[in-house]
Amino acid sequence: MKLNTLTKKEKKNLIRILIALSLFVVIFVFDKIFVLANVFDGKFGWLFPFLLYLCVYLIIGYDIIFKAIRNILHGQFFDENFLMCVATLGAFGLAITKGVLNEQIEGFDEACAVLLFYQVGEFFQSYATNKSRKSIAALMNLRPDYANIKTNDKIKKVDPSEVNVGDIIVVNPGEKIPLDGVITNGSSTLDTKALTGESIPREVTLNSAVLSGCINISSKIEVKTTKKFYDSTVSKILELVENASSQKSKAENFITKFAKYYTPIVVFVALVLAIVPSLFTSNWTTWIYRSLSFLVVSCPCALVISIPLSFFAGLGLASKYGILVKGSNYLEKLNKANIFVFDKTGTLTKGNFVINCIYPKNNYEEVLRLASIAENGSSHPIAKCILQKYNKSISNNNYFLTNIAGQGVIAQKDDEKILCGNEKLMQNNNINYTKCNNAGTVVYVAKNEQFVGYIQISDQIKDETKEVISQLKFQGIKTIMLTGDNEDVAKDVAQNIQIDEYKSSLLPQNKVEQIENIMASKKSQDTVCFVGDGINDAPSLMRSDIGIAMGSVGSDAAIEAADIVLMKDNLKAILFAKKIAQKTLRIVKQNIAFSIAVKVAILILSALGITNMWFAVFGDVGVAIIAILNAMRVNKIKNV
Repeated sequence: MKLNTLTKKEKKNLIRILIALSLFVVIFVFDKIFVLANVFDGKFGWLFPFLLYLCVYLIIGYDIIFKAIRNILHGQFFDENFLMCVATLGAFGLAITKGVLNEQIEGFDEACAVLLFYQVGEFFQSYATNKSRKSIAALMNLRPDYANIKTNDKIKKVDPSEVNVGDIIVVNPGEKIPLDGVITNGSSTLDTKALTGESIPREVTLNSAVLSGCINISSKIEVKTTKKFYDSTVSKILELVENASSQKSKAENFITKFAKYYTPIVVFVALVLAIVPSLFTSNWTTWIYRSLSFLVVSCPCALVISIPLSFFAGLGLASKYGILVKGSNYLEKLNKANIFVFDKTGTLTKGNFVINCIYPKNNYEEVLRLASIAENGSSHPIAKCILQKYNKSISNNNYFLTNIAGQGVIAQKDDEKILCGNEKLMQNNNINYTKCNNAGTVVYVAKNEQFVGYIQISDQIKDETKEVISQLKFQGIKTIMLTGDNEDVAKDVAQNIQIDEYKSSLLPQNKVEQIENIMASKKSQDTVCFVGDGINDAPSLMRSDIGIAMGSVGSDAAIEAADIVLMKDNLKAILFAKKIAQKTLRIVKQNIAFSIAVKVAILILSALGITNMWFAVFGDVGVAIIAILNAMRVNKIKNV
């Protein structure tokens, strides 16, 4: 633990703990050697150790007393502060009673020890929570403080919320990009680490899209904004992160309900333990002491602290590596996910289409020209691939373009009609075409009802896809691929990556139907996870048990529809997210089992008088510290 990593409040609490501990050790040692109650003769000799221990008690416990009184005034009686006050003040009262009755005094030292160790536990909790919070705090630092807006060749520094869509902003080296946009002047290198977790800078040039939150490294650039600040990537991410803690897991909800009913019950049991046996034995001090020990150990700190902390550590670690999880409940679901359904294009494949061959019936150049006319202006990766290959000036302003869902495009002008699409488009328009039997996406082209030729295109499989599918299958997870490509293409990719099942020739609505079928046929213990690019797959992301958007940091659809957003386009992030979820839930179960087992054992021993309050201190604070340290092991997970 490094002092320079502590917050101002943590340093103050640490100093207070050290001062109180030093005083306590000195007083405790002198008390055991010289018996402080005998230093002054007379029946009020107990006042000397009482005053010394009271100083320690007030230094270490004033805030606990204040919180307990404040909560009682607000109607919140049964919390850990209340239990600590009842137990420790009761111990003081018991010691005073023994002093008045001229019996051997015990209770002052134990009361101070309880609060000391409780505060040590609170300090560990604060330190552990802040350590887990650092990754999320790094994301919160993405928020830009200002924007340099350009108006009439003048630069004015304004609040990012004042910038409108279409405005030109200037981003100097070292500054954060405040809003999403497109570079209109200059080129530079961007640090995207805070967004994607990638350490390698990204090169951007004229017309490159840039995202808010990135840091401009090398050169001044001018950016034309495409979104308002509150719709920009950085705002969406911050909203997601800020709301993550509101989505609680079943384990957290269980602990909240457990503590709500558990604390009043143990207070009632402690009262019964103090009163009922005393009525029969008349040995009030013995049974009150046992009931106070019972109260100390009964405090549910270990569970109430360590369970949320475990999830918080998992969420913080995930965000550090560009994995945004909307809440601990989704981390819990991901741990259980045993059916993974993948969209193909852009998820399992690069979405980077390349032309393998062009089959012309007569003229090679004519096939490309007609296809380019039909695809000009489209943002689809296949269209971009065709236009890049043609690489000539095209004007289709005089053509009326009609998109046929799941088939292709029809471009019409006067007496000219161009068909550009798949087999269905050819068949539905009674075109006598030559079928391509090679694997890959095939774009058929016809003009005025005459077949012109086809373009065979393939999508490159991502380098890590086969490894990720293999790892998931090794864990006993079923894998399914959904694609709009034809049977040949789907089969070729499925065999290449060795995925369990695939469905081909699906329209966007068919993908949702497939998800519906999978959800309907799954077993009650199964959890379905859909992984898509987050743009066209929003319905499927929302319908599945848990939706993961791949590499879609700039997509509103991804952030809104998905439960988990992977900010870099790498499938291995799924394995790492799954690893975090598994480790987090394993630690949560360990903490629940360990805390309850130890507490029940010590509660029984305290009630029977076999253990004293010192042992009860371990049962409360010791277990809490162990559970907290165990929770922090989540941060030790290494990225795959």
